[in-house]
Amino acid sequence: MGLNEIAVVPDFHKRILFRDEAHFWLNGYVNKQNCRIGSEANPQMYVETPLHPEKLTVWCALRAGGIIGPYFFKNDEGHNVTVNGDRYRAMIINFFIPELNNHDVQELWFQQDGATCHTARATIDLLKDTFGDRLISRFGPVNWPPRSCDLTPLDYFLWDYVKLLFYANKLQTLDRLEDNILRVIADIRQQMLEKVIENWTSRLD
Repeated sequence: MGLNEIAVVPDFHKRILFRDEAHFWLNGYVNKQNCRIGSEANPQMYVETPLHPEKLTVWCALRAGGIIGPYFFKNDEGHNVTVNGDRYRAMIINFFIPELNNHDVQELWFQQDGATCHTARATIDLLKDTFGDRLISRFGPVNWPPRSCDLTPLDYFLWDYVKLLFYANKLQTLDRLEDNILRVIADIRQQMLEKVIENWTSRLD
């Protein structure tokens, strides 16, 4: 089943939880997890990445009604780490599912891309247990089209918006970077999210 087949559900666009990760470096560089291209105008353009991995890996889920997160991937010692299948599944179990207690899960659909770290069988089974047929993912009941960053509100809105606001002041530490990400996301108003999601429907055409 594809997106266009279920988009006829009333207010479907307002019921999707879109999720994504991004890497934020102290020097201002942002690498969107799904969209590893250097330039929209020239996908072959080389983007210089920092030699030292002073970065945070941040996860959020976004819908018209609000944002769940941010969640920062860290190990047991509190050090920043990148995402793999086990860490992603642990985040779903320990952070995301408890956060869903504040929402009517039966009304929500969950979207994720087809990255390998998101689509291990144990993870897909866990998400099916939570969302049933309302899972939009590779290997899920509803397929999410590959290489479709233009359909993910976090890619075309959230990460750029966060970067624009919190890199205005030069940041010296990862703790300050984390604090600024938390502050910027907490200040995003629901009216802005509703406009972002309304824009999403036009991207399906």
